[in-house]
Amino acid sequence: MSLVCLTDFQAHTREQLSKSTWDFIEGGADDSITRDDNIAAFKRIRLRPRYLRDVSEVDTRTTIQGEEISAPICIAPTGFHCLVWPDGEMSTARAAQAAGICYITSTFASCSLEDIVIAAPEGLRWFQLYVHPDLQLNKQLIQRVESLGFKALVITLDTPVCGNRRHDIRNQLRRNLTLTDLQSPKKGNAIPYFQMTPISTSLCWNDLSWFQSITRLPIILKGILTKEDAELAVKHNVQGIIVSNHGGRQLDEVLASIDALTEVVAAVKGKIEVYLDGGVRTGNDVLKALALGAKCIFLGRPILWGLACKGEHGVKEVLNILTNEFHTSMALTGCRSVAEINRNLVQFSRL
Repeated sequence: MSLVCLTDFQAHTREQLSKSTWDFIEGGADDSITRDDNIAAFKRIRLRPRYLRDVSEVDTRTTIQGEEISAPICIAPTGFHCLVWPDGEMSTARAAQAAGICYITSTFASCSLEDIVIAAPEGLRWFQLYVHPDLQLNKQLIQRVESLGFKALVITLDTPVCGNRRHDIRNQLRRNLTLTDLQSPKKGNAIPYFQMTPISTSLCWNDLSWFQSITRLPIILKGILTKEDAELAVKHNVQGIIVSNHGGRQLDEVLASIDALTEVVAAVKGKIEVYLDGGVRTGNDVLKALALGAKCIFLGRPILWGLACKGEHGVKEVLNILTNEFHTSMALTGCRSVAEINRNLVQFSRL
């Protein structure tokens, strides 16, 4: 069967994986209302194309934090890639490097950071941090990623405690997962994910100055959904925001990411870059996110679908499909460059 869109990869992946692994990837918190609304919300937005614009040449390139990427379509941090493909994050990193886009490596990667860098030494990499209660461990990990050439530190904010993921609880999947990089400075072995509580419950805004004092990397805050927190991000001198609800895996019944984007963009007033993850499945979705002010989007689950189906080549296919769709969407709405994508291209449907 030819896989011609991202949902084709989704259907094929479901056939490939065990029920527990599929549930781990696809599951949302509680009733999964937010997970599903992430996708549905994009369909409530309509496009306003402009014609007679000479779209014989369409350029999808843009920049994030001063680094050029081939398209505003990058890879969000997701953990445990070895669950779906033997080479795990190494294959993901190679695909990202080949595509010329950014890959945010998760704290919960199943491959070591060093192996990921060796697999794709020229790739643009950011590192996502779940803040550990042990400050020394955070410092060691941040210094390590900085020395390995990661270009930004992405701090996840929306996980002071783990969301109520019913499928994971029923399947008891996490007791069999281990963390390669998140380990005590005094210990050298990987730590079972299920047996530890690695995420700080006390992280607050004033703690950001400590992170800024120990690294020169730009700091991106992942998980902001409100103008109030967006304004605080600007006040605390971070370099970017990822509008995200954790794929609907944390607090259920919050805003879809695309619905939260507008107020966050308005709140930062162009002072820092804003990105988005959650619910992107088509090139039109990418266009809508950029029209509403996102600098780029980050893909989560679809990357795992591609990886599960065909490894590195599957991730490349997913990225190629979405980039080609986005190129077509740009041409059909009269946008010759990413800079020409603006708020006038979209309107919210009354349906």
